[in-house]
Amino acid sequence: MTHHIAVIPGDGIGMEVIPAGLRVLNHLNAAHGLGLEFEHFDLGAERYLRDGTTMPPELMVRFRESFDAIYLGALGDSRVPSNVHAKDILLGCRFELDLFTNLRPIQMLNAKYCPLKDKTPEDIDIMVFRENTEGLYVSIGGQFKKGTADEISTQTEINTRKGVERIIRAAYEYADKNGRKSVCMSDKSNAMRQGHDLWQRCWKEVAAEYPHIQSFHLYVDVLCMELVRCPERFDVIVTNNLFGDIVTDLGAQIQGGIGLAASGNIHPGKVSLFEPVHGSAPDIAGKGIANPLAAILSSGMLLAHLGHPDLEARIRAAVRHCLDTSQVTGELGGNLNTEAVTNAVLAHLDTTAQ
Repeated sequence: MTHHIAVIPGDGIGMEVIPAGLRVLNHLNAAHGLGLEFEHFDLGAERYLRDGTTMPPELMVRFRESFDAIYLGALGDSRVPSNVHAKDILLGCRFELDLFTNLRPIQMLNAKYCPLKDKTPEDIDIMVFRENTEGLYVSIGGQFKKGTADEISTQTEINTRKGVERIIRAAYEYADKNGRKSVCMSDKSNAMRQGHDLWQRCWKEVAAEYPHIQSFHLYVDVLCMELVRCPERFDVIVTNNLFGDIVTDLGAQIQGGIGLAASGNIHPGKVSLFEPVHGSAPDIAGKGIANPLAAILSSGMLLAHLGHPDLEARIRAAVRHCLDTSQVTGELGGNLNTEAVTNAVLAHLDTTAQ
């Protein structure tokens, strides 16, 4: 079977770490005959500055009809203050391709990189399901009398029965299939009573279908406090678009830093998008010192989506080995560059080849 992968390196360090991830994918493709075929797309700030292109509508149709996955680098460039290209590419894919699950693992791979004291890798192993196509990110709202003392600005949060129920159900199905003991639903229904009442009702209905899974609820502010105080109490978390964005960045720091944070934007059975969570980091772009591990972990999530969870596990083990042996970039206390860290991952994959 052939799998068609669209590659968009993005901006800044995206153009350095996505090639690192591709080296890992090509290495495993050659070793295991995975049938991966890559097509590279010239999209990002450079393309936008050159001819004004962000995301051609016909390309979105191609992604939907002809590709199995998209591998995307970070987007963002100070020469495009509006970040319109990033919005059209990333949010465009999320909304147009209906990638309703933003899947973000919070998994400690080595305790020395965790800022919390006395925590072990067994304590921090959480999967977050962030609703990815609704909430406050749909840009419904407006401004009246802009720039005056009487200005009014509105931003409307959208919650649909379909959207809320399917992300909650996805979280429970994951917990059920992967032997997770609990699901925490987080909202702010004590203050946002209309939209989050829908979350409460959907959650209680879906949770009742999984009586063997412990279900509990936390307001999002309490969730953030508990992630710092006692991350080991969490297995699976499901929440809305905005809260999920915030909670997973907190989780990234808990697990060891944003340079280890992978993610998938997923619609089961359809084309899905995989990206490292970190930004384009223009201050270090072009220096060859960017941490490639988040991009490499994201490539593992891509392989799992294509039916190879065993290869994702091997990639994660190789990354763990690099952390254990301090074969890392400068922000993690190492002295290796992007290429050398990638070489270390590939070398470990070779030593564990089956």
